[in-house]
Amino acid sequence: MGMVRMRYLVRQLLFLLTLTLIGFNASTLNAKTIKIATLSPEGTFWMKHMRAGAKEILLRTQGRVKFKFYPGGVMGNDENVLRKIRIGQLHGGALTLGTLSHTTPDVTLYSFPYLFANLDEAAQVRKKTDPMLTSAIEKNGFVNFGFAQAGFTYLMSNAPIRSLDDLRMRKSWIPEKSEVGLSVYRHVEVTPLTLPLSDVLTGLQTGLIDTVITSPIGALALQWHTHINYITDQPLNYLVAMLIIDKKTFAKLRDVDQVIVREVMVKVYKKIDEQNIVDNIAAREALINQGVKFIKINDKEKVEWKKIGNVVIKEMIEKYQYNSELYNAVTIKKLDAPKLN
Repeated sequence: MGMVRMRYLVRQLLFLLTLTLIGFNASTLNAKTIKIATLSPEGTFWMKHMRAGAKEILLRTQGRVKFKFYPGGVMGNDENVLRKIRIGQLHGGALTLGTLSHTTPDVTLYSFPYLFANLDEAAQVRKKTDPMLTSAIEKNGFVNFGFAQAGFTYLMSNAPIRSLDDLRMRKSWIPEKSEVGLSVYRHVEVTPLTLPLSDVLTGLQTGLIDTVITSPIGALALQWHTHINYITDQPLNYLVAMLIIDKKTFAKLRDVDQVIVREVMVKVYKKIDEQNIVDNIAAREALINQGVKFIKINDKEKVEWKKIGNVVIKEMIEKYQYNSELYNAVTIKKLDAPKLN
């Protein structure tokens, strides 16, 4: 009886082991790895929280959904990332809003020159407009998990820029495909140099360029501040990023996993957005402490700069067929912006 009992137990153990292995293999086969690229460098607040969100998703989906991140621009600029998403090499990205301008023109609204007076005003307007913009993005092939501001951009240079004439004497860099920036420079009668983000620091080091446009957070994270002496204390435009995933890829997840991914990543981006308000203030102080001087422009120059901004906005309106409700909601605080019917 002892031998029979032993054989029975062995068969039961083998049976249970087989079930376990079958279950494991099924789970592995059903697992989905979502590949996400971003320009945000490793170690930044953005990357830390996106990785934390990915760990929570992995745990809550019991390993069915994994995220693989490619930080620091290793997959190229935003346009390259978008192209790789389209061919299936990537599944999503943390990108600046303007990247989707060809499919969703409304994303360019937040980048209008001198749109918001301050970060508080921007936050108030966005309570209404963020959901509207998300809806527009999701109608055009992407799932969006929210927006995270990087603050206002400023002119930063190794020499003071107090006027348009000063700017014309500088060797300026502008991001690739920056439609608003290129339009502004065209009206200033300056031909800026377009370089990939990964080449900007080298350009500053070699003297190829001496002027950039970015936010205080960006200047610190990308180490550009090491070659910057002056910042023109005139906010230019509002910089916003988003996390998107290809809708077809997202649809392949189980319904329950889609709910989990949305819940977690929306929470992550909300946290990043809120923290960046604090970080922008801290970044400005950090730049001052490192010897960077914030300089003012006079009222006459401000008027001239804003005239150019208004011309650019009119050009954008003519080029894009903006959703009138969204446009009017975004520009409600900008009194000199034309209204759309």
